[in-house]
Amino acid sequence: MKPSSPTPAENSSPTLPDSVRTLGELFRYARRTLDDAALASPDADARALFAAAVNAGPADIIFRGDEPYTDEAGRKHLAEMLARRVAREPLQHIIGTAPMMSLELQVGPGVFVPRPETELLAQWAIDRARELVASGVVKPKIVDLCTGSGALALAIADAVPEADVVAVELSERARAWAAKNIETYGNGRVHLVAGDVTDVQLIDDGGELADWVGETDIVVSNPPYVPEDTEVDPEVRADPHSAVFGGDDGLDVIRPMINLVDALVRPGGVIGIEHDDSSGSDVSSLLKETWDYADVEVRRDFAGRDRFTVGRKN
Repeated sequence: MKPSSPTPAENSSPTLPDSVRTLGELFRYARRTLDDAALASPDADARALFAAAVNAGPADIIFRGDEPYTDEAGRKHLAEMLARRVAREPLQHIIGTAPMMSLELQVGPGVFVPRPETELLAQWAIDRARELVASGVVKPKIVDLCTGSGALALAIADAVPEADVVAVELSERARAWAAKNIETYGNGRVHLVAGDVTDVQLIDDGGELADWVGETDIVVSNPPYVPEDTEVDPEVRADPHSAVFGGDDGLDVIRPMINLVDALVRPGGVIGIEHDDSSGSDVSSLLKETWDYADVEVRRDFAGRDRFTVGRKN
């Protein structure tokens, strides 16, 4: 049987109901639409999409909620954004940015979207870098491996202007996003390097990080670490597979990466590696038993789950 042709309605762009006209009605409709789609954070998502499409915030809803909104382009933009979010396109792809501490990083298809949990690792590194500055280190040397959008590197550089930071990323598409963010926030203090963090050629003579061997004060990394068979939300599936999944146990990148990490870090230097909540003991064991690191500690995220492990090189 020949399939029927799409009706004009099926071909049309998403629209808002004619009855939804005031700013308050627009926001309530957005929130209700996302709530009906069973999204995890319909109120926060509705506020973000509403602000992006209508250029209005919470104060406008409170004080101008009864005012008619007559910009048809804005109404159309909001309807389209809502349809994309209901289809489980990541909110950050829709609005084009993702927060990382005080920064708003540009993100989109081809790069891992920073998550709030990574801010904990960033803050740990910032605290360590500030301690170095306070102790008299003029320019702490920091390396961010698997930088993605540049999230860790830029958050640290923004908070510790004395730091000299290198951001390493293998993916060409991700590096393009990182380059945009570094241009915006790097202030000439974040240097982007193309490289595979599991390949020691990066630190061989002539390698991009050869001059950093044994000289690096802090190494941080948010590598691909989710075990391959883990069930994840559709939004996570929108991230590059190679930036999310780390093999059967989530350690396919972390294990060989520590060869590079250990070569870079000076004696007394520190490292912080984000990992799956099931991998805390494994990463801790790698650092303590395989590499003989001191002060190894598994840190937890906002939900109380193991999220990153830190250690100091003897």
